[in-house]
Amino acid sequence: MKSYQSRRRFILQSGKLVAASAAATVTGPFLLSAEKGSPNERVRFGAIGVGGRGTSIANAARRFADVAGVCDLDTQRIERVIKSFRAQDTAKGYQDYRKLLDRKDIDFVTIGTTDHWHTRVAIHAMQAGKDVYCEKPLTLTIDEGKQICKVVKETGRVFQVGTQQRSEMGQKFLQAIGIIREGRIGKVQKVTCNIGGGPKGGPFKTSAPPANIDWNTWLGQAPLVDYIKERCHYQFRWWYEYSGGKMTDWGAHHVDIAQWALDQSGEGQGPLSIDPIIGEHPIPLKNGMPTKDNHYNTSHNFHIRCGFPNDVEMNIVSRSPEGNGILFEGSKGKLLVSRGKLKGEAVNALKEKPLDSDTIREIYKGKTPTNHMENFFQCMKDRKHPISDVFTHHRAMTTCHLANISIRLGRKLTWDPKTEQIVGDEKANAWQSREQRKGFETNT
Repeated sequence: MKSYQSRRRFILQSGKLVAASAAATVTGPFLLSAEKGSPNERVRFGAIGVGGRGTSIANAARRFADVAGVCDLDTQRIERVIKSFRAQDTAKGYQDYRKLLDRKDIDFVTIGTTDHWHTRVAIHAMQAGKDVYCEKPLTLTIDEGKQICKVVKETGRVFQVGTQQRSEMGQKFLQAIGIIREGRIGKVQKVTCNIGGGPKGGPFKTSAPPANIDWNTWLGQAPLVDYIKERCHYQFRWWYEYSGGKMTDWGAHHVDIAQWALDQSGEGQGPLSIDPIIGEHPIPLKNGMPTKDNHYNTSHNFHIRCGFPNDVEMNIVSRSPEGNGILFEGSKGKLLVSRGKLKGEAVNALKEKPLDSDTIREIYKGKTPTNHMENFFQCMKDRKHPISDVFTHHRAMTTCHLANISIRLGRKLTWDPKTEQIVGDEKANAWQSREQRKGFETNT
């Protein structure tokens, strides 16, 4: 292990950053490459899960390193992705991610699996000595977030979560946070995160799984059920067994930004109450569990009101007049931000009084804002936490998971962010984790 880590440290320290645009811009592309030399001196990685997002992040990583292995439970995806890679990238294909992790020549992994596989794969990767770039939402449950944070601390691995709104998609969001941090809309009193509601669907037909998919392993920790095409690949998001619907899909972005702006992403921080004003599902629930197996079952229409310290109210909604985005309401004005717009009187005032340059650098942990993958590579070099570390992400996902729990149980929850426990409700507290199928537990 010592020689492997020494080689790894040498490779990352020999990397060169080449800025392709002005350092002050958030969206400009950057390049990082190892010193030229033999293939054994190149940084290598394994891509685990290569669907749409998985392939995208693997290609982003290939700007900086060589791909040595590609893993997916769908063999057609393995063949497609390897074929699309450059000829000099000699990547071996795997269906079992553990065989990829056994390779000592792999320095880090990208993880683009379904959500319910993120935690198990990420923990095993860190324990195998790999740094990790994993797509959001990172976890299926609150307990999984606690597990990942624990293993990051134990192993010292660098771990970037794929919430690109903190980086290349985030120039407007960083400006919004800067405006709030400088007090330009006064004390924030109310925040509304509009994240969309997701689809209805079903009943869907069951069938034999395709020969190219290992269906039993794909189900992983979730219950063993018949194959339904609409459970698999992109549509897995609309099933509570594998994800959390829009609440975790887009909540991982907007709730994260909102808590970042409110300075509620640190240890011991988070909501104090979670109240489901509206929570509708495509099918009926009984004791929080869907009553049918062949329909989408994540909430499609919701309004969750979360109470934060200092009398701040955060609303997580599936629709609002402003459209997708985040609306901050302060004692001195309002601020609306999304990927496509930044609006408000405080924004207009930036022309005459720009943000202090130190404000953005402080928000961005002392680094110059850049794209997400480069930030990951910078941190693999200096061994510091990246801009989307697991600890802040866990806080945002805790809010999202609590929101889903409150919707499914149909009642208000009281949360203690310091102890990370639901107060006075043992049944609700039990929902921090889920029963996992034998052989697929996240801690094995």
